[in-house]
Amino acid sequence: MKPSQSILRGAFFIVASEFSFAISAAIIKQVSISLPNESIVFFRNLFGLIILAPLLIQSGRNILHTDNLKLHLARSIFGMGAMYCFFYALAHISLGDTMLIKSTIPLIIPFVSTIWLKESLSGKVMAAGILGFVGVFLILEPNGETDWASLVALISSIMAALAFVTVRKLSKTEPPLRIVAYFAIFGLSISSIPLIWAWQTPTLIECIMLMAIGLTTTIGQLLLTRGYQNAAASRVGIFTYTSVLFGTFLGWLFFEEILDINSLFGAILIVLAGLIILRSKLVLEQSET
Repeated sequence: MKPSQSILRGAFFIVASEFSFAISAAIIKQVSISLPNESIVFFRNLFGLIILAPLLIQSGRNILHTDNLKLHLARSIFGMGAMYCFFYALAHISLGDTMLIKSTIPLIIPFVSTIWLKESLSGKVMAAGILGFVGVFLILEPNGETDWASLVALISSIMAALAFVTVRKLSKTEPPLRIVAYFAIFGLSISSIPLIWAWQTPTLIECIMLMAIGLTTTIGQLLLTRGYQNAAASRVGIFTYTSVLFGTFLGWLFFEEILDINSLFGAILIVLAGLIILRSKLVLEQSET
């Protein structure tokens, strides 16, 4: 396969995955009207584990054998924290703004990697991160007052970045299915605790929407993996920002939401910062080959 064809295929799968994630976010926002956040997170993990179960059974008991249980637990805590915050943000701010703040994860990862994994951080990447957070600031204070739900969305991005870096550390010794399996198991265990005081039995329609959340999220993860299998992240990573376009469109279509001028300027700065970081990564890869 020619390099250009690989990039095109990779870009297609990335865009398809982001569309699937945007649909999932729209369903979460809709079901949040009638169900509490705690229930949505629990059922998201329950149906995710059900979908994953056949693969785990086929792999046998050895798939859970690990010497990194504490690191798996840390990854699960970070991931669950990100999930709770992201679902909360979806219920309280526009779909477009939530997806926009979610897109800051690639800007945060280099800083987390520098602190935790002692990876080098170039001046260009640092400047891009600052530029991106200026964009976030425009979203957080659209009327001169801090939007606390948007701040929760930013916390979600920070927690997600911590989870991604933990996965990078785990991937040196652990196979992908084991990492996913422990997150599913720990995630379901963690999310079951709040149900002690926040249980609400979902209706049939709500159950269908909850299953759809698990399905679209799983499809999105599979498509994302396929995309990065076809082309390097530095080549197709920019297409992850299509989630902002999809989120804005679905927010307008189903919830009559429109991004304000501050959010539009913030989006431009965040995407520009992401381009700089991806370009810096590409230059680094070329210098190492």
